[in-house]
Amino acid sequence: MRDPETDWRDRRHRARIEPMIRVTATIRIDESEIEERFIRSSGPGGQNVNKVATAVKLRFDARNSRSLTEEVRERLIRLGGKRVTGEGVLLIEARRYRTQERNRQDARDRLVRLVEEAARPPKPRRATRPTPGSKERRLEGKQLRSRIKRVRKPVSPSDS
Repeated sequence: MRDPETDWRDRRHRARIEPMIRVTATIRIDESEIEERFIRSSGPGGQNVNKVATAVKLRFDARNSRSLTEEVRERLIRLGGKRVTGEGVLLIEARRYRTQERNRQDARDRLVRLVEEAARPPKPRRATRPTPGSKERRLEGKQLRSRIKRVRKPVSPSDS
């Protein structure tokens, strides 16, 4: 039988060796790839707000990450939009909560959600043809515009 005290120490030791954030069954992000800085947050907090750095600025180098496949990496950079720098570093700022730990967890959760979304392959587009009804409506609209423009034209003396 295992001793609960030593078992806990073993688990803690293993966690220090392989700190990983599980995203999907196949994707795990190594915590060494994430850089977190704590900054002062604006908003509610009373007297505490000017003294304690509770907001978190999380940086994840998506372009050079060993944890992601090439396809996931490209989709993540595209999904990140303005949050991704020119070097491919994803920036996430979390300042929703008053405590450092909750903001830290919020930033990590948002990173995980973005990577999960990037891991889902996009649905392939199926080529479709316009229906006969939509073709007819399009042509009717064109005829209407043509009539309107014809009415706007100045009448030449030879036509009257």
